[in-house]
Amino acid sequence: MIIVGGEALVDLVPDHAGGYRPLPGGSPANTAVGLGRLGAPTALLARLADDRLGALLRTHLENSNVGLAYAVRSTSPTTLAVVDVDRDGAADYSFYVDGCADGGWRVADLPTELPPDAALHVGGSFALAVEPMAAAFDTLLSRERGRRLITFDPNIRPSLVDDDATVRARLRRWLGMADVVKVSADDLEWIAPGRSPADVAAEWHELGPALVVVTRGADGVYASGPAGGLRLPGVPVDVADTVGAGDAFTAGLLAALDRADQLTRTAVATLIGAELAAVLDYAQRVAAITCTRPGADPPWFDELLLAETTLA
Repeated sequence: MIIVGGEALVDLVPDHAGGYRPLPGGSPANTAVGLGRLGAPTALLARLADDRLGALLRTHLENSNVGLAYAVRSTSPTTLAVVDVDRDGAADYSFYVDGCADGGWRVADLPTELPPDAALHVGGSFALAVEPMAAAFDTLLSRERGRRLITFDPNIRPSLVDDDATVRARLRRWLGMADVVKVSADDLEWIAPGRSPADVAAEWHELGPALVVVTRGADGVYASGPAGGLRLPGVPVDVADTVGAGDAFTAGLLAALDRADQLTRTAVATLIGAELAAVLDYAQRVAAITCTRPGADPPWFDELLLAETTLA
């Protein structure tokens, strides 16, 4: 099983009439949905509101095979993100967190224990920057470090960062508690501007992660693991938008590891060559399909099988 922790929110996405339509979102929630649709046993650790938008989120998650046993009910309203998409399909976000479900995290919201064989994935977009959520997830990562495979996607949202030094220090600490880190090229521009993915990955390996994966959009993916660096070219598709593409990649990465029975600290620490390339290729194909349709709408497993020839 994979436990995915972080925010669950509603994206207000532009429609053709000049208004907005509500769509389920939140990076960790998107990742959990992607995993559930790909057949990986998945549960979401998040705060879900009891309002109408919270019901929309619950239905979306449950219909995508995401377990909600670790979801916390919140009496505060659903967190919102207003999405703007440019001509190239790239998305920009404005967040409404204060007084909402994701603004009310407490350490007491954490489950007392997680299944012993479960992997833990944490999305950092809110958890790194928004207090008291950051304190809760810091406690969770510190508690679970070494007990299970931990994967981490920083997914930096600069608009949420009020205290740069604090967030950077927390990021470094969390990197040291993760076994796998997936990061985007955009994230690296904030984290380590002007530095190459290979240089950053080498530094992070010293902190702890056995595998560092850098997504580079149309330029493909770079991964640094036990046997050194590996690059794969991008998968060409007609892009509708990139909303949820990084989350879909993360879901594909974790689902591929799960299917190969490699979702353990030992397996990841020895993942090399063709096995690593196959995992990355699978993740890229999942993300590519997501880019062909509006919003965070990752593929189901059977869709991925049908699309393999057209994406090759």
